[in-house]
Amino acid sequence: MEEAERGRVMKRPSAPTTPADDETERRLLGDRLRDARKYVGLSQEEAAAILKLPRTAVTDIESGQRKVEALELKRLAELYRQPVSHFTGEDAAAAPLTADVAHLARQAALLSPKDREELGRFAEFLQGRAGVGREPK
Repeated sequence: MEEAERGRVMKRPSAPTTPADDETERRLLGDRLRDARKYVGLSQEEAAAILKLPRTAVTDIESGQRKVEALELKRLAELYRQPVSHFTGEDAAAAPLTADVAHLARQAALLSPKDREELGRFAEFLQGRAGVGREPK
């Protein structure tokens, strides 16, 4: 039975990547991983210990010198509290939030509706105190 008969849509393969493209992608991935690690306040040694990897592996991943296995990327994403798509760049257009705002949104999503209401009131208080959103006089 052909793919079309089973109701599946076959994707057209994309153009093959060059070694230079792969190197650039690894470097970008490493940059995103390093930024996320620093954002959550972990050193390379701490991240490596949690992930049960040598520190040099984390260094090599972050510098783009080492490929990342899919399961490693999943574990890194969990540790750094980001979706895998954040590191692959797939969510760049879909979620234009800065890392700190995205982190706040993920944490707020875990709160009860009553607590989210309170958080909203607190955010409005902070905006008022800072003069954000006020109409010019």
